[in-house]
Amino acid sequence: MTAELPGRAGESAGPNAQVPLTLGLDTFGDVTHDVDGRPLSHAQTIRDVAEQGVLADQVGVDFFGIGEHHTDDFPMPAADVVLAAIAARTTRIHLGSAVTVLSSDDPVRVFQRYSTLNAISGGRAEVILGRGSSTESFPLFGYDLADYEDLFEEKTNLFAELLKGGPVTWQGKTRAALHDQDVVPHTESGPLRTWIGVGGSPQSVIRAARYGFSLMLAIIGGSPARFAPFSQLYHRALESFGQAPLPVGVHSPGHVAATDEQARDEFWPRYLEVIRRVSKTRGFAVPTKESFLQEIGPQGALYVGSPETVAQKIAANLTGLGATRFDLKYGMVGLSHQALMTNIELYGIQVIPRVRELMA
Repeated sequence: MTAELPGRAGESAGPNAQVPLTLGLDTFGDVTHDVDGRPLSHAQTIRDVAEQGVLADQVGVDFFGIGEHHTDDFPMPAADVVLAAIAARTTRIHLGSAVTVLSSDDPVRVFQRYSTLNAISGGRAEVILGRGSSTESFPLFGYDLADYEDLFEEKTNLFAELLKGGPVTWQGKTRAALHDQDVVPHTESGPLRTWIGVGGSPQSVIRAARYGFSLMLAIIGGSPARFAPFSQLYHRALESFGQAPLPVGVHSPGHVAATDEQARDEFWPRYLEVIRRVSKTRGFAVPTKESFLQEIGPQGALYVGSPETVAQKIAANLTGLGATRFDLKYGMVGLSHQALMTNIELYGIQVIPRVRELMA
């Protein structure tokens, strides 16, 4: 099936009345710095992320996600291990990946790790699958980037079979076949909640609907409004495939502080440095102060400001995109652990209640 499903101008993004509003936080395990700006160790950063996840539970955040990365700035190759540590110290918050690079992993092992997390957490595990916009995992694990599309399509197909439960029979080109194989551990609370992370590909939107996975829109730059057609396409595709309505989520970067000025001052220099570094391999344009101010404004993709500023922007974009979930990718290499803890506290105690109020 192609991405060109019929549509009507001005149609709504889809039915969401039965889908609860969910407000979460994501991190890539950005290396934290001390108060004098010196980078802390990878080990300390990982311990800090565990503390941040526990705080998120305490202040009422709905979801805490950790994205897989394998670099010096983002030393987070085993997100599920950290999530398990958080699960053991929390009782309410849902926990998951943001994202798992399925293309360079084994679907069976991903299923087993997150089914294990689901057991530890009492049914609170989720997994967001992605192709990998950061591709350092491909050479690390011996995969060829020329197989980028085939790897993700086949492995997503196998993962969907694993979610059905019971013995699995599957055959493809990218890994060994399974023949009536029982894959453990079995989940006791139904299938794992699974999302597909999409950065702008209509084909990925269609894939999510075909497999009955929820859709997570990764909006990291430009106007969020340009993603509204993807929400519309997704809901039409779900209907076309005979799937039940499923939620659409948004993942975007940002930083919350007591005032707009403080949030900008803390975030901007670190954001500039990180984008400058990754631009050498990712082709990103190096931001200017003017472009940064555009991105943190009402029409941009960065959620940087006071609790009221961030809450207003979240509510407006969720409404415009027909989405019912927002995950703030908090943190930036160079920020201190204390700044991140303050961000989490403000997000849970002030931003989340205000968004719920605005969208009531």
